[in-house]
Amino acid sequence: MAEKITVKAEKRETRGKNEARRLRASGSVPVVVYGGGGESVAAAAALSDLAAILRLESGANTVFSLDIAGVGASDVIFQDRQIDPLMGRLTHADLRRLVKGEKIELTVPVHLEGDPVGVKEEGGILDQILREVKILCEPAKAPDAIVVDVTELKVGDAIHISDLKVEKGIEIHGDADSVVAHVVMAKEPELESQVEAGAEPAVEGEAKPDGEASE
Repeated sequence: MAEKITVKAEKRETRGKNEARRLRASGSVPVVVYGGGGESVAAAAALSDLAAILRLESGANTVFSLDIAGVGASDVIFQDRQIDPLMGRLTHADLRRLVKGEKIELTVPVHLEGDPVGVKEEGGILDQILREVKILCEPAKAPDAIVVDVTELKVGDAIHISDLKVEKGIEIHGDADSVVAHVVMAKEPELESQVEAGAEPAVEGEAKPDGEASE
């Protein structure tokens, strides 16, 4: 198991837009820590430290220790975050304090693995409907992704939420009948466009509408 990441932080005594701007200008991000049976605490942590966590494969589902000077360390996870739409930079984060054994709802990606029979041999197309699902579990047990083997899928076959395999202690939320991915027959664009326009498909040697023979 990888060593837990520790992020140092300073407690914020003042709040407001001006204070937030000052923190961001100095390379820090305002955060609020709450939950876990304790009081909410406003703090500031280095942008570089938080951004590094978000770049991990586990991303926002990463459990890490936030050590606030004068307050102490707590295990936390990202609950919500704000990103500057122009700069693509983290500007604020809500961190949830964790209690041992507590289960919370997380969002994890769904990765498809393999080349379906319906694509290789039947001319179908693999279409992924759901790219992520919500799960309920202890954050430390959350998978980086749910991997689905689609090798045996034929045209018309589908993978549903009920088909997803996860470790014991993990509960998948969502309609069990929801389609995650399926293999469908590829459409013929030219024929489809003619049908949608109400035109009959052209047949070689058939007379054109103006009476001239086709070349």
